[in-house]
Amino acid sequence: MSDLLAPVLSDQWGQEKSWKLSRYEATGGYRALRKALGMTQADVISLVKDAGLRGRGGAGFPTGMKWSFVPQDNPNPKYLVVNADESEPGTCKDMPLLMASPHTLVEGVLISAYAIGSNQAFIYCRGEVLHVIRRLQQAVREAYEAGYAGKNVMGLGYDIDVIVHAGAGAYICGEETALLDSLEGRRGQPRLRPPFPAVAGLYASPTVINNVESISSVPSIVNNGAAWFQAMGTEKSKGMTIYSLSGHVARPGQFEAPMGITLRQLLALSGGIRAGHQLKFFTPGGSSTPIFTTEQLDVPLDYEAVSAAGSILGTKALQCFDDTVSVVRTTLRWTEFYKHESCGKCTPCREGSWWLVQTLRNIEAGRGAPGDVDKLLDICDNVSMKSFCTLADGFVACIRSAVRNFRSEFEAGCRGTPAWELLPYEASALFAPPRERLTVQSTNEGGAA
Repeated sequence: MSDLLAPVLSDQWGQEKSWKLSRYEATGGYRALRKALGMTQADVISLVKDAGLRGRGGAGFPTGMKWSFVPQDNPNPKYLVVNADESEPGTCKDMPLLMASPHTLVEGVLISAYAIGSNQAFIYCRGEVLHVIRRLQQAVREAYEAGYAGKNVMGLGYDIDVIVHAGAGAYICGEETALLDSLEGRRGQPRLRPPFPAVAGLYASPTVINNVESISSVPSIVNNGAAWFQAMGTEKSKGMTIYSLSGHVARPGQFEAPMGITLRQLLALSGGIRAGHQLKFFTPGGSSTPIFTTEQLDVPLDYEAVSAAGSILGTKALQCFDDTVSVVRTTLRWTEFYKHESCGKCTPCREGSWWLVQTLRNIEAGRGAPGDVDKLLDICDNVSMKSFCTLADGFVACIRSAVRNFRSEFEAGCRGTPAWELLPYEASALFAPPRERLTVQSTNEGGAA
């Protein structure tokens, strides 16, 4: 089964000190940078276009096409921004990449910045992951010291500065325009578009925003060529990508494979669902995507096939839930997360998420009233497609799909049956509950323990 995998970005993750510059150089690191700087900027963009690389952050927009939208006649500086604000529940591909091989991203940043004519690049990293930020900062320092970044890169006359910026920990800053506001020092809130970032982004200047994995894929394309990349994947979803398997899986983790692999194949690689249980439902691209059931086990995990099956590939965060899990509880926990992370700018999202949480809590506790399930769907209709960004569409999608596939569980909560009675929560725990804590009392006077 290992022939199903395509370790490119993850090829060196298991090597000793894989994050060090010396290790990266020993495996061909920064050769792609020298090669790219010997090409014209237009040729680099054309190469990425021909390869068919699509954005790995969720939308799947062609990366080279996004680069080509930057107006070269604009007198303002051009900026490259890397979105490393990985906060989607279940998504855990970018942070392991940055920990194990940060120079892959740094080299990709340098090549991509050159391609769009930028002399300044920003890596916006999730603020809570301090260990990742420190490792990324170390990699950038090493690149400067080696002459790969800064003034006159590799003696080829190109100047590029790379800045690592730590965000303040808001999920909404993963939305590209909210990220730009945060990077500029303002509260992270989505912007109205147009104008689009390619024309008026960071500091009202032409800006390209790409995901970590998208930019990290660029050096391998420059080294190996467009045909090599196109040989992997499906007709319209080319190349390799990282799938995150989590939940009730025997061996969860990151699996780098060609686009179009199925969950059934990934489960075979990961040891399957935990012993004694069956898969009940899963997310194909994180908690903000419509859920799938066992009927979609053989759907190719690429942009077109997943969309045709009624969901979104998203970040390829495959959260797997077995037959012990309450769909009501899971949906509620996801919705609570999105309610908390809503920036509050748009009324449908701000108010709609609050009412959805209240209704779901009543259903979970068996206090739902007749018609509450239809009320859920009605609120979703009033929230969907009515906000500046897609956060609201995300939590609406997971609720609608949960009700569509498991309506009986929601209806049970409207007939007096709490979710924990229908499916006891302790049965879904991955680990046994901790032993009863021992209390040791002090013998000192005063009774202080």
